[in-house]
Amino acid sequence: MKEVHSPIKKDILLRVRLLYVLFIAVAAVVLLRLIWVQLFSREVAYNADRLSSRIFTEEVIPAQRGSILARNGEPLATSIFRYQAAFDFGSPGLDSLKSFHEQSDSLAKLLAAFFRDKPASEYRRFFRAEHARRYRLVNARETTYLRSTGFLGRLIDRLRGEEYITRRIYDTLRDHTPVNIFPREVDRAEWETLRRYPLLNWNMGMVYRLVERDERIYPQGELARRTVGLTGDRGNYGIEDAYREELAGHDGRAVRQRIARGFYGRVAGKGNEEPLDGADVVTTLDLDLQDVADKALRQQLEAQNAIWGTTIVMETRTGEILAMANLGRAGGEGSFAERENYALGRSMEPGSTFKLASMLLLLDDAGMSPHKEYDTHNGDPVTVGPARNIRDSHRGDRVIDFRRAVASSSNVYFAEAVWEHYGATGKKMDYSNFLHEQLHLGQTVGLERLGERKPSITRDWKVPDPGVMLVKMSYGYRVRLVPIQMLTFYNAIANGGKMISPVLVRELRRGDEVVRRFGSETIESRICSHETLREVTRDLEEVCRTGTASQFFRDSTRYRVAAKTGTAQITDSRMGGRYYLGSMIAFFPSDEPRYTVLTTIETRAQPGKAYYGGPLAGPVVKRMVDYISNREQEWHGRVERGGERRYPEHIKGGSIEQLREVAGELSRNVRSESRHGWGRATVDSTARVHIAELETQRSVMPDVRGMGLKDALFLLESQGLRVAFTGEGSVRRQSIPPGTHVAPGATVSIALQ
Repeated sequence: MKEVHSPIKKDILLRVRLLYVLFIAVAAVVLLRLIWVQLFSREVAYNADRLSSRIFTEEVIPAQRGSILARNGEPLATSIFRYQAAFDFGSPGLDSLKSFHEQSDSLAKLLAAFFRDKPASEYRRFFRAEHARRYRLVNARETTYLRSTGFLGRLIDRLRGEEYITRRIYDTLRDHTPVNIFPREVDRAEWETLRRYPLLNWNMGMVYRLVERDERIYPQGELARRTVGLTGDRGNYGIEDAYREELAGHDGRAVRQRIARGFYGRVAGKGNEEPLDGADVVTTLDLDLQDVADKALRQQLEAQNAIWGTTIVMETRTGEILAMANLGRAGGEGSFAERENYALGRSMEPGSTFKLASMLLLLDDAGMSPHKEYDTHNGDPVTVGPARNIRDSHRGDRVIDFRRAVASSSNVYFAEAVWEHYGATGKKMDYSNFLHEQLHLGQTVGLERLGERKPSITRDWKVPDPGVMLVKMSYGYRVRLVPIQMLTFYNAIANGGKMISPVLVRELRRGDEVVRRFGSETIESRICSHETLREVTRDLEEVCRTGTASQFFRDSTRYRVAAKTGTAQITDSRMGGRYYLGSMIAFFPSDEPRYTVLTTIETRAQPGKAYYGGPLAGPVVKRMVDYISNREQEWHGRVERGGERRYPEHIKGGSIEQLREVAGELSRNVRSESRHGWGRATVDSTARVHIAELETQRSVMPDVRGMGLKDALFLLESQGLRVAFTGEGSVRRQSIPPGTHVAPGATVSIALQ
C-alpha cells in the first residue's frame, strides 16, 4: 500500500525540530554566558569576591608572647590573657522569655557577688533592658485575611458577604550586636569560675562569644625594669626590644564563616594555620642579688643626693651578669627609678679605675719594676712632660713605690711613669696599641644588641697636645668607656687573665625545649703574664688593706677583697657647677675570685656629701660583698659534732662581753674579772678560761697582743692612731710598746700570725 504523507504530520515534525533547535540555541547561549560569567566577567568576579568576603573572613590568631625569666624561672615579664563575655541578646537561644528571666536573674546574683561593683538588681535591669532592645517591630504592612479558616468557614463568609478582613502586621528585626556583660576584663583563673555560671555554661544558639586579649605584665615591678625593657608607644629598649622576634613567635590564620553580626564559626580545612607561641628568654639575673643591689644603690643615691648610679654583679668564671641595677632621678626630689641603662649606655671618663690599664702597661709592656719609685710631691701640683698642674687628691706621700701608688691612687706617680716610658721615648703608639690589641679596651664586649655603646680610646696622635693627652690617659681622662666594659676588664684579672664577654641572656626556651643556648665568648685568652697578674692582684688587695678602700675591707679575717676606686671630675659647660663620677670595682675572694662587683655613681659637689669613689660607691660594693659572702654557706667552716669533745687552746682577746659569750660556748669553766671593757683570754691545761681586763687610757698605747685584727683596729683607731698591719690571725707584735705615751696621728705597725 502506498504511504500517504499528511500535511499535518509534516507541520508537527517541523515544529518539533524548530523547538529542538531553539532549545539547543538557548542552552548554548546559557552555557556561553555561564562560561563568560565564571571566567571572563570582571563585574561578576568582583561581586562574588565581595559576597565571599562578607560570608568568609580570614582571622589572625595572635601568638602568645614569650616570657622573660630570671635564672631560677621567676617571671620578669610575661603575658596573660584577659577575657570578656560579649552577649548576643537577639540570639534565638534567648527567645524563651521565661527561660531567659530565670537564667539571667541567677546570673545577675552571681555576678554581683563576684565583682562586688553593684547590686544584683542593676545587673537584672541591664539584662532585661538589653534583651528587650534587641527585638524591634519594623516594616508595618496591611494584609487581607479571611475571618474564618477551612472550606465551611469560607462558604459561610461568602454567604454572609463578609468574606475578608484587613490586618496590620509587623516584621521582627533582631539586633545581634554583642554586648559586654562584665564590668571589667577577667584573667584565666577568674574565667574558669565564671564560665560555670548560668548562661555562661552553655553556648547553644550563639548566646555569647568569648573575647580574648593578650596583656603584658611585669610581676617584679621596677626591679631590673630598664634591663627587661619595653616595646610599644612608650619606647623600645632592653631585652623586650632586642629579642622581640624571638618573643613574638608567629601568628596563626583561621578561616571563619559569618553566622550573625559579630559571630563567626571556624571553617575546617585549608587556610588554617596554628600560631607558634614566642620563646621564653631566660636571663642570668639572680632576683635576690638584683633586689639587694637595687636597695643598696637606691639608699646610697638618696643619702648622697646623687644624680644616677649603676651596680653590676658578674660571676667571674662564666661572665654571667647576676644583677644590673640602673637608677636615675625620676622627677621628684630624692626619687629614683630605672630610667636609663647606665651600665651599657652611659659612656664617660672612668677616672682612676682606668689605672689598672696603666698598671698592666708599665709592668707587662714597659717591663717596669714594681719597686720603681717616683716623687709625688706631697700632693702639690707638678708638671709632668707638657702637662701642668698634675696633683694627687691626698697629702702625706712623697717618694713612693708602685704598690703604694696603687693603694693611694696617685695620679702623679702614674703620670710620671707613663710619660717616662711612653711619652719621653716617643712610644705613644705602643701605648694605644697595647690598650686596643692586648687589653681590647677599644671595642665593645658583646652586648651591642642590648644597647652597649662603643668605647672611645684614641689611636690617632695627630692631635693638639698629644703629650698632654697621654699624661691624662694614664690616670683615666681623655678616654670614654661604659661601666660594663670596665667591669669586663677587671673580671679578666679576677679570671686569671682570661677576658670573656659578659652574658645577660642564658637561653631561649619553648616549654621544656631549649631552642638556643648562649654562653660567654673568649675575647683574649691572656691579657698579661702570670707574674704581672700576681703583682696586680696583690696591689689591688693593698687598696683594701691600707688604701682608698680600706675603710670597707681592711678586716680580711672573713674574706679577702681586691678592689680599685676611681674619681673623675666631669667638665660640661651645659651642666654648670662641679660634677663627679665615683666608682669602685672589686672581685672576691681575691685568692680564688668568684664574683666581680662594680658601682658607679654620678653626683655634684655638695656640702657634707661624698664625691670620691671610695665613700661614694664603696658602701654599695661593701653591702653586695657582705650579702654574697653570707649567702655562700660553703665558704664558711663548720664545727663537726660528734667524736671526742675538744676545748680551745687559744682565744683571741677583745671585747670582754664578746669574749665571755664565745668562751662560754667553748668551755664549761669561764672566769672573768669584769663584764665590760677590753680583755685578754688565757686557757689553762684544764680548759679553764681566764679573762683579764686590760687598761685603756687616752694618749697611752694599749696592749693589743692576742687580739684579732678587727678589735685591734677599733681600739687603736679610737686612740687617734694610724695603723699599718701585716699577716693574718691574731696580733703577735706591735711597734709601740704598751703603756707608751702616744700622740694622735702617730703610726703604729702590728704583725699578725
